Amino acid sequence: MSFTKSVVPSHRFPALWLVLLLVISGGALHGQGSGPKYELIGRYDVERLNRILTTDTPAFTGLPVVYTPARHPVKLYRITYPSVIPERGNRPTTASGLIAIPESGATTMPMVSYQHGTVFSKREVPSFPDESPETQLMIAQFAGQGYVVIGADYFGMGTSTEMEGYVVMESHRQACIDLYFAAREVLETEGIGMRELFITGWSQGGVVTMALLEKLESAGIPVRAAATASAQCDARVMLNGFLSFPRKIDAPWVSAMFILSAFSLEEYHGIPGLARSLFTPEQYEIARKIYMKEPFEEKDYPGDLHKLIRREYFDPQYFADSAYGRLVETIHPYRWLVRTPVRMYYGEMDECLSVGLARLPMVYQQSIGNDKVQAISAGPEINHRGTFGHAAREWKSWFDRLCAEAAPK
Repeated sequence: MSFTKSVVPSHRFPALWLVLLLVISGGALHGQGSGPKYELIGRYDVERLNRILTTDTPAFTGLPVVYTPARHPVKLYRITYPSVIPERGNRPTTASGLIAIPESGATTMPMVSYQHGTVFSKREVPSFPDESPETQLMIAQFAGQGYVVIGADYFGMGTSTEMEGYVVMESHRQACIDLYFAAREVLETEGIGMRELFITGWSQGGVVTMALLEKLESAGIPVRAAATASAQCDARVMLNGFLSFPRKIDAPWVSAMFILSAFSLEEYHGIPGLARSLFTPEQYEIARKIYMKEPFEEKDYPGDLHKLIRREYFDPQYFADSAYGRLVETIHPYRWLVRTPVRMYYGEMDECLSVGLARLPMVYQQSIGNDKVQAISAGPEINHRGTFGHAAREWKSWFDRLCAEAAPK
């Protein structure tokens, strides 16, 4: 059984929250008139949560990891909430996401905001947890242990009616920060207070996590810690690496990063023909189908970059000077003075992330003289999914220690 609630708090946002919303959204109080709505979409009992930890997740990641067993059943809510699209002049939109609330009996709980990785289906996202193995791990490991877990679907995913906005960074972090405020309203309605805020993400979600962290810090919203797994935090470095210095371990699906980003940047920045200028005439149509979520034959997947991308883009200078390259150059969410402790996990056999790129945010911060960002190897034989499986356990141990330090003595 499901139900829908229109969240009508007993009082409006405190004055400080109103100021923060004005700062974050460029003056648009997009919660006015029609606030967030949420519906119960499921409940994972302890048995289900522990099966995720012991059976489902190792099957997904390919890495046997011993996780902390779940202690509490978890209620799962899909939330829809108002937001705006920054790249389109703050045009109003409605986004969707997940709120997972443990049945722990506690009246205050820490919160983890999880930013999901690259997926092909609109429903492989947090608000459809049964279709998202990565979300299931976060629910089982964190919500099953007493953390509220939230996760935005991003614009164009979940129940959103927009086109997908893959690595459209302002929109990504707008969706995430608006979910944070909407979740706070929901928790207030449910009689639950929030303690520490933690943010995490895997792969694309790791990049979004760093972009979100910059936004939260600039708005003065405290984040106790941030953690990522396999975060490719410099798009130009990553994509140039695939084109100019391919590795034997590079996965065929790295082409999806070019496909989803080209069509998304064309759509959100209003540049007709951007994707057509990047892809060969022979493979443009299959690339379009992938972005549009239309059916295609698996054998037709364009895994060979030399067949997918026009020859001129393999010249680094041409790439940099192109419209696509100039937009990609703006995607580097690590180039500010980070104030929050950050741990960034990477696998040394990651098929879509080089060790150098994984360590780049730490090296950049160290070059300033800042030691807040740590890049940590998950192991010499760990791949992309394995890094996530390993990192989720390490995130939990670290966050637990930080919560214990903050607890009243």
